Amino acid sequence: MTKLSRTLIAAVAFAAIATTAFSQAPMEFQSGIAHVYAGGKMSGITIVPSEKNHEAMMKHATKVPNNTVFFMNNGQLYSTSGMLDPTGNFYIP
Repeated sequence: MTKLSRTLIAAVAFAAIATTAFSQAPMEFQSGIAHVYAGGKMSGITIVPSEKNHEAMMKHATKVPNNTVFFMNNGQLYSTSGMLDPTGNFYIP
């Protein structure tokens, strides 16, 4: 997995975690905005709308599977397969 893919996945995860911490509303991503997690900080960046730029990002991108849980532990971002119930308990369906 490339650094860009890991960064994008980490960004998505961190955004989802941060949103859940402040609100129970679902996190929604918008076309044209990239969320980047780097150095322990989350940033939203507008993507340059060009075919060349899109192809460069998609070249090494991977889809995040359903039922992927992202979480922080000791300042590191992790992901695992499974789900969280409404009370925050983890389980594997």
